[in-house]
Amino acid sequence: MNKKTQQTRMGRHLSTFQLAFLLLITVALGNAQTSSLTVDSHDITVLLNSNETFVVFANEALTTDVQVTLTTDSENHLRLDPASFSYPAGSNQNQSVVITGLIAGYVKVVADSDAANTEIVKDVFVRVTVAKSRALIYTSIVFGWVYFVAWSVSFYPQIWVNFRRKSVEGLNFDFLALNIVGFTLYSMFNCGLYFIQDLQDEYEVRYPLGVNPVMLNDVVFSLHAMFATVITILQCFFYQRAQQRVSFIAYGILGIFAVVVIVSAGLAGGSVIHWLDFLYYCSYVKLTITIIKYVPQALMNYRRKSTSGWSIGNILLDFTGGTLSMLQMILNAHNYDDWVSIFGDPTKFGLGLFSVLFDVFFMLQHYVFYRHPRESSSSDLTTVTEAQNRSNESTSDVTTVKY
Repeated sequence: MNKKTQQTRMGRHLSTFQLAFLLLITVALGNAQTSSLTVDSHDITVLLNSNETFVVFANEALTTDVQVTLTTDSENHLRLDPASFSYPAGSNQNQSVVITGLIAGYVKVVADSDAANTEIVKDVFVRVTVAKSRALIYTSIVFGWVYFVAWSVSFYPQIWVNFRRKSVEGLNFDFLALNIVGFTLYSMFNCGLYFIQDLQDEYEVRYPLGVNPVMLNDVVFSLHAMFATVITILQCFFYQRAQQRVSFIAYGILGIFAVVVIVSAGLAGGSVIHWLDFLYYCSYVKLTITIIKYVPQALMNYRRKSTSGWSIGNILLDFTGGTLSMLQMILNAHNYDDWVSIFGDPTKFGLGLFSVLFDVFFMLQHYVFYRHPRESSSSDLTTVTEAQNRSNESTSDVTTVKY
């Protein structure tokens, strides 16, 4: 019995030793696999004929020598010094690399090594922007903040007009319905990519050298726009609105959008598509709404031959924001020699131009076409897209002052 007991104890000790040994091997291998090279910044802006520096370093001591070769997707835009170097095993040294800007543009710098060390250098990449002028960079930043403020404030003139008149007559309900859906989907897109780590990881896998397109100001703007639109909609329930309502055409359009969003969400939930694709589909619906949302208000003004009850202030601010947004894009295209961003993929610029053109049309309606509007009874505002002219009805309770 004693001999068997000793053998049993020895077996247990041996098993414990083997388990500890395997655990140490696993930890050692894990450390070896997590050791890698990285850089102090993945985004750098350098001026023409000027120098900037980034640093390559190891997050943990390497177990083997690594030969690093830096390559770019454009041979003429910048110069790297050194373009290749060896990072010795066990070293804590930092390798500085000097970038010299030669031609304006966007350049991606990536690291290459032998097949055995590919994983070690995969985080060594830098997105370099070669700019012509630092003054243009600061001007672009100022333009960005000004149009951000202009677009954010643009919701409040209409809210103030409604409050003063205690009426929403003249404000198109189709426009509000499309706006709240658009900004809700826009908020979903921004909040998803900004707050949800799984979506950020999915974006990084799909675009390993890309940068998250959503910033904090995008999140703040979309949520604020949704909030201001909700306030305006609530005013429609409490203030005088005559017989205005959302049109059946708008309900039909919103129904189509709802089907697209629900089906996309179902496909994402069933793992047929990725949730990132679902967010992109939501953004496409928002872009479509941006194109069509101004039409009902413009048509309503035309049929009423008046802009009374509808605030020109939001249009002036929207025009300011849209104009500065396009100017910023043109400024950046010149500064970074990136005209492809405008003419090669004209979606963003085209949408901005489309909105500004509508703003100009609204200003013509307000200041030129219907500068001296006829008086309208409340029954002239029966629907979002219809105005029934009843000239025999009283006009005593409708203000004709333009705001």
